[in-house]
Amino acid sequence: MNILPLIERKKQGSELSADELSWLCTEFVARRVPDYQMAAWLMAVRWRGMTAAETLALTQAMVASGATLDWSDLARPVVDKHSTGGVGDKTSIVLVPLLAAAGLAFVKMSGRGLGHTGGTLDKLEAIPGFRVDLDLAELRAQVERIGCALVGQSPALVPADGALYALRDVTATVDALPLIASSIMSKKLAGGAETIVLDVKYGSGAFMPTVEAARELARAMVEIGEGAGRRTRAVLSPMDQPLGETVGNALEVREAIDTLHGRGPADLWTLTLELGTHLLLLSEQAPDVEQARARLTELRDSGAAAAKLAELVEAQGGDPRVVDDPDRLPRVSHIRMLEHEGPEQWVAAVDAHAVAEVTLELGAGRRVKTDPVDPAVGVRLRAKTADQVARGEPLAEIHARTEGTAAQAAERLRQAFRFTTEPAELAAGEKEVIGG
Repeated sequence: MNILPLIERKKQGSELSADELSWLCTEFVARRVPDYQMAAWLMAVRWRGMTAAETLALTQAMVASGATLDWSDLARPVVDKHSTGGVGDKTSIVLVPLLAAAGLAFVKMSGRGLGHTGGTLDKLEAIPGFRVDLDLAELRAQVERIGCALVGQSPALVPADGALYALRDVTATVDALPLIASSIMSKKLAGGAETIVLDVKYGSGAFMPTVEAARELARAMVEIGEGAGRRTRAVLSPMDQPLGETVGNALEVREAIDTLHGRGPADLWTLTLELGTHLLLLSEQAPDVEQARARLTELRDSGAAAAKLAELVEAQGGDPRVVDDPDRLPRVSHIRMLEHEGPEQWVAAVDAHAVAEVTLELGAGRRVKTDPVDPAVGVRLRAKTADQVARGEPLAEIHARTEGTAAQAAERLRQAFRFTTEPAELAAGEKEVIGG
């Protein structure tokens, strides 16, 4: 084959075959197709799009570029979850041990944060000694032994995705929906899970700004999963304000631990319960929604899920004592309280993106991949949407390394809050579910 006709046909909006997409992916990874020609093809995709069949074929070609995990010999169902990212999203740290305690195998490969707050790996590394880099043999042995793992994405899986994403990043083609969907789902398919639940977020703190955009991405990913023979479902969840009360690595780990002990924020547990319920139902481990929810709640309340987290932490070299004593996590010496300065009002909104920017400036995230991440800094919200606050009452705690950085963060963080003189309400209604 020759790439020029493939570029030309995609430029005209024509559909490429599975064989052509497989050839294109293989040749690019082998460096027999140069970057400049692949960049032209990517831009054609950005403007012309891809059919569902093309997107599935591209995803499968990307999976075939590297190793894949096969869990068919495990005696328990294997599940996976992906979130499109958000501010304060520590759901995986709660969900993985919870589902493992329920008897499922949960293999969660996560990434690091860039441009927002820390990613799941950055949060986990706030636990003293915790290792996120396991080779595939270590990963398999751990999952066989304790039923779960929270690790970094193996470079042996889907090398085509890394190569393509690096090129998309410098050619303004990151926002091509078929390429987003294939990038996410290629890693999910290579991970070998039979059941996949996708948490697709929308709002000011999410990659997808609107529910319509999130719905379109969710449908594309569900089509890929189902086309590849995996039980797949997507849940749309809002991200206009941070999830939970904390944003920052050690602070979020503490909040995840609190949630497993039954004392975490309601919105974090609600989302975790929603995702876990779908995983149980799709894996045929619960007959209905009510029994699935009751089972997961009992595992939390009995301490079984927290015990599984301690087992996971210990298996990956971390200090399991943090699960019962979160004060062992890194802490700062400067905590500044941001207080409400106006009359008695209601919080109308808390801008998730603005909160993320504040924590990024404190050092909780990174602007470029080489930036260091401070595990201890961050923000704890003391008031969220629909809360009533009087003058002098706390809006947030700022955890900083110096009094100066805390003071600067306070001025910026104040701009994230909007107030109203009328009672505010949270948006009601169940989360939208697609697929399955």
